[in-house]
Amino acid sequence: MAQEIIIPRLGWSMEEGTFVAWLKSEGDFVKRGDALFELEGEKATQEIEAVDEGVLRIPPTGPKPGSVHKVGAIIGYLVGANDSIPALANPLQQVNIEVVNEADSIVASPSVRQLARKVGVQLSQVKATGPRGRILQEDVHQAKVIFSENAQEPVISNVSIMSSQQVASPRARRLASSLGIDWRRLIGSGAGGRVRECDVKAASTNLPSHITTAGKAQRIPISKKRRLIAQRLVASRQLTVPVTLTTKADATNLVNLRNQFKSTNGTHPIPSFQDIITKLVAEVLKEHLFLAGRWEEDAIVLPGYHEMNIGMAVDTEDGLLVPVIRNVAGLTLRDVAAQSKSLVQQAREGKITAAQMQGGVFTITNLGAFGIDSFTPVINYPEAAILGLGAIRKEPVFLDDGQVVAQLQLELSLTFDHRIVDGAPAARFLQSLVSAIANPSAFLLGA
Repeated sequence: MAQEIIIPRLGWSMEEGTFVAWLKSEGDFVKRGDALFELEGEKATQEIEAVDEGVLRIPPTGPKPGSVHKVGAIIGYLVGANDSIPALANPLQQVNIEVVNEADSIVASPSVRQLARKVGVQLSQVKATGPRGRILQEDVHQAKVIFSENAQEPVISNVSIMSSQQVASPRARRLASSLGIDWRRLIGSGAGGRVRECDVKAASTNLPSHITTAGKAQRIPISKKRRLIAQRLVASRQLTVPVTLTTKADATNLVNLRNQFKSTNGTHPIPSFQDIITKLVAEVLKEHLFLAGRWEEDAIVLPGYHEMNIGMAVDTEDGLLVPVIRNVAGLTLRDVAAQSKSLVQQAREGKITAAQMQGGVFTITNLGAFGIDSFTPVINYPEAAILGLGAIRKEPVFLDDGQVVAQLQLELSLTFDHRIVDGAPAARFLQSLVSAIANPSAFLLGA
């Protein structure tokens, strides 16, 4: 009996995914658990494992690299050795299938082809930067800038044309297009020579004076990931009742503790302030479980101690991502620091998977490095709360005996879902966290 291979749902809001590539070939015998194909969805590319076993059969109308399919679309089958291959069922489940011209190997969606015709660009002259040679709208806009008769190429000193393998982040491509810069002429500072937004900004300072966008309107295409981030933010506002509380914590001992880690000459990563607070949050949440709860139709679901999975907001060139450190309450502080460093690196290199961004019960976001004191974080739905960390500043503080001393202060901003948690329990959580931050060593030793 033929077993259907379908497009799975990788995230709670995912409705469609981009097929990247088969990891098995037509006629291969596939075992249960084998990596079968790659799928892009919900900010990450993920290997999809086979849930059955059999011989892989891919119909002629099966997916092409870069094609977009609805969740649940049938893309192939696993069959017995002597079974015939069925026709692909429900072909209308496929949407926005990318058109492949076998003559010139151009891979582009109908919308991209329409844009190319509109702006007068030949797709054969466009350099593709999408997955598996897919031409994106940004590529067409960039080609328009390069090949326009009235456009003059910017002069980038001491930089030569890079190889055909040169790649750039979506942010870098958009900025380069708006500034009229050919990012292919830049030397990238990212992994593998990837051109980043900062490289384009640096190059723009070397442009001739007549190359400028000052005072001109710009149209920056909305990427799929930016649109997904926007959808998540809107969902958070529509599906929660957010309330934000702010307070300050004495950060003197927090800074002292980190300095002690910095003074040791070990091989382990040095915990950041956020790493230490992440560990403290996991311990405090044990006594304030509703801050880690989820609202369901007929119940509020609270996690167990081993499920204190804390998300951390990471700013990447592809947008805001929230990788999750699992079972923080069961980890040492050095373990938290090691996992945090690894996850941030994977997120910024575009290697984070959807699974690594799921299962969180609470999120921490940090704008202190930008000099921000307090702000209103947006709940990472369907979680119940998010904690914002501000800058650590030396401020005058009145002691109980009337003396005024200079003390390091950290401002905390807690946004919580008022459907799940009332104001007083949320305030008590902040009180407990303030106490933990004021005496982190004693608190962690007792954890």
